[in-house]
Amino acid sequence: MLTNIVVVVILIIVIGLAIRSSLKHFKGQGSCCGGGDKTIVEKKVLDAPKLGEKEILIEGMHCENCKSSVERAVNSIDGAVCKVNLKKKTAWVEYCREISEDELKAAIEKRGYEVKEIRNGQPH
Repeated sequence: MLTNIVVVVILIIVIGLAIRSSLKHFKGQGSCCGGGDKTIVEKKVLDAPKLGEKEILIEGMHCENCKSSVERAVNSIDGAVCKVNLKKKTAWVEYCREISEDELKAAIEKRGYEVKEIRNGQPH
């Protein structure tokens, strides 16, 4: 009887911790994808006049590590600067040379995220 009570208490504790962690994850506050609390992304600026802007809608980002991963992926493209809005699941890209949508999509999807749409122009 005592053994059963101990097992039930342990299960309740484990389930409670799992629920708490899941809630943080889905709010974008967790450290999913192998990251820590905050991953620092080196600030990048364009080294030539801006030619245009694109807004990219992305599925699969859940946390600050996901945000940083997408920013690093796009920032690795010569002539592109990226800023991710995790809540809106978008990346705002400014560029100083022509960059194909295929190149942007490939850089993001290589990191494991899905590009749903790429729009030209002003942010919404």
